[in-house]
Amino acid sequence: MSAAESQPEAPSNPDLNLTPKEQEFMKAKSYLLTASTNTGLNLYDHLSLVLTRVLDERPENVVDIFEDKGEGEEEEAAGDEEVETPLPNLMELCFYFEQASIGLNREEMIRVWLALKNLVDNHPLQHVRFWGKLLEEQEEDDTPKPEFKPPPVTPKEDNRTGANKKVYFVCNDPGKVWVKLPPVTPAQIVSARKIKKFFTGRLDAPVVAYPPFPGNETNYLRAQIARISAARDHFVNNLDFEGIPVRDLTDPTLSNWVHHVQHILPQGRCSWWNPEPDEPEPEVGPPLLTPLAEDEEVNNMPPWTAQMSSNLIPQYAIAVMHSNLWPGAHAFGFEKKFENVYVGSGHKYSMENYTPPAPPPIMEEFPSGPEITEAEDPSPEEEAALRAAQQEAAEAAEEMEDAEEEDEEDD
Repeated sequence: MSAAESQPEAPSNPDLNLTPKEQEFMKAKSYLLTASTNTGLNLYDHLSLVLTRVLDERPENVVDIFEDKGEGEEEEAAGDEEVETPLPNLMELCFYFEQASIGLNREEMIRVWLALKNLVDNHPLQHVRFWGKLLEEQEEDDTPKPEFKPPPVTPKEDNRTGANKKVYFVCNDPGKVWVKLPPVTPAQIVSARKIKKFFTGRLDAPVVAYPPFPGNETNYLRAQIARISAARDHFVNNLDFEGIPVRDLTDPTLSNWVHHVQHILPQGRCSWWNPEPDEPEPEVGPPLLTPLAEDEEVNNMPPWTAQMSSNLIPQYAIAVMHSNLWPGAHAFGFEKKFENVYVGSGHKYSMENYTPPAPPPIMEEFPSGPEITEAEDPSPEEEAALRAAQQEAAEAAEEMEDAEEEDEEDD
């Protein structure tokens, strides 16, 4: 069957069968259904709610209190948003991420929400947020790991600060037991930057790599999470924030997006630790809330890609950000709502295939000299000649001793 035969018949234009008054009515209704670019609401739904409430309550002097009824509807809608709960509204986030064609399907998001509810019921947590999903690949490798003399240990940052600002729980499948990840150390972050390993899903699995990683897959997972999301530092929320239009959020200059996470220094910490008093200059990273426009390019590509979820209906679209540095990291913005999620393998973008770093250069030996030069082993002929010479010398010494004894006896 050809492609032309499989296409359905094009429907006729319904506007051709409507009277002029019906067409005017449809245009007026479409106008009332136009959503606001600031709030996302439309006048048609608002009037429907107000009229429904008036007909249900049937108050006196409806005209005098009509405006109050409208304000009451807005206050009730605003009051519903003020309910605080440690659990996030995952289904709302799922809706927005679906608009951006990222994230998980609804069935899996429901399972994640139930798993988060189980986590909140069993742990005294004030706020829970779904960080994302890391893809797994089973690997079996029994290559031995060499051991070296450990360098000076850089102390890890305290809990609730720096890279250990948040506590992370993981599970292989929604519904299974949540496992609390340990705090991350600077050595683990520094080592994770030098290797690239796929996750097996077994938290106790060894991380076989060069350079050696100080820990198992649990620590490697925590280090990668810290690298991807770092730590959220202290800042004050602006309660008067009115939101930014979607078109401004998708501006290619990225001037309306900022980093709300703290940069991890090359040392592996968010705050500099001075290992030696004579250290010339401390490591300094970009300050908090640095615009994305100041991020470095990724192989001549912008670090982020901004786009609208739909160009066909921009009045209903949301702003979507895709990270080119960490493929799988996404964020959306709409009105006062924003969220980010990660779904990927936990690897940083690299234009070339991963190549382990070369081993360190071989250390130079001590300068050679007569005091450390080892004597060469003699050949069999030289050994035989030496033994013959020693034997002759011994015989000559015996003859001299005998001659001396005879001289003493003659005297």
